[in-house]
Amino acid sequence: MKKPVRMIVYVVIFAIGMWGGNEIIRQLSKHSDGQQAADAMLKLKAPEYNLPDLNNVVHNSHEWDGKVVILNFWATWCPPCRKETPTFVELQEKYARAGAQFVGIAIDKKAAVQDFMDTYGVNYPMLIGENNAINISKKFGNRFGALPYTVIIDRQGHINLVHRGGISQELAESTIKHLL
Repeated sequence: MKKPVRMIVYVVIFAIGMWGGNEIIRQLSKHSDGQQAADAMLKLKAPEYNLPDLNNVVHNSHEWDGKVVILNFWATWCPPCRKETPTFVELQEKYARAGAQFVGIAIDKKAAVQDFMDTYGVNYPMLIGENNAINISKKFGNRFGALPYTVIIDRQGHINLVHRGGISQELAESTIKHLL
């Protein structure tokens, strides 16, 4: 690895260490590739976060303990994010009673998110993170800030799947069904 790239990797690992924990640092330091770093998160305990919703009510990640949580980092200006939203609305409706909970984390402004939710009939909690959401997504292995970025967490709070880019309905649904 070239010296400037190595320095950037070390800086990112240090920064993640400030947010995450020793196990996350150990896993991420083994990988210089973004997807490998995300894959290294598998089976680790999901990091905690606190973010407000559209009504400024702050939600903690532990609010959904005991459920299969599908975290989706997204933005209204992101075409693949907009494309996968109807799938998430459908799957939330289909699997909510069985214990699945979608949670959107928007890297966007409130007004844009509210308009988007109204247009798409979003039926799951939407948290507003703006720039803070980017830092939270990095705690979940999203080293390069890819959007959309989806993380599926099992009922015990462990990361089961991380996916950069738009996720197919088949992959999302099969993972959810396996964890329920």
